[in-house]
Amino acid sequence: MASQWHSLVSQKLFLARTLLGQLDKSTLQGEDQAPNEAEQALRREAAIQGAIELLLRSRQLLLVMIARLYQKKSEEPATLDELAALIGPEPNEVSRLRELEKRSDGWWNHLEQLERSQSRPPATRKTVSAENIIAVSADTGPDRSATALLKTLNAVKHFADDLEDQHSEW
Repeated sequence: MASQWHSLVSQKLFLARTLLGQLDKSTLQGEDQAPNEAEQALRREAAIQGAIELLLRSRQLLLVMIARLYQKKSEEPATLDELAALIGPEPNEVSRLRELEKRSDGWWNHLEQLERSQSRPPATRKTVSAENIIAVSADTGPDRSATALLKTLNAVKHFADDLEDQHSEW
């Protein structure tokens, strides 16, 4: 049963990887008519946001997969806290995810940042003029580059595959 959930997590990650792969390819509309810059930017943003949504969905499904590994047949935890409440704080999976949650460079934390960023409207930016220029560090948001997203995707895939391998041995 948990293997089906692993397949679903893997499917979402594969689709996210496919979208990220589209960022490298120049897409042609017609025979020799390349899309204009605005359309390229739109396609790029759609691919990035779509990949992020698939990564977030795979993380949510990973929590359900873990619940199934612990024989929780009908519960579908949406957060790490819900998973811990369901199976307890002691299992190795909860401990590993808690550790990833604390690490600023971990994939769980990166997905948290992406989720916050994706769920809020963009910050309004002030116009810069000679009178109002002040050196201030601006929050640029999480890294949404294809490289960073692929790194996170690979880490989630590795985590899910490890879980599947560990639990299929039993």
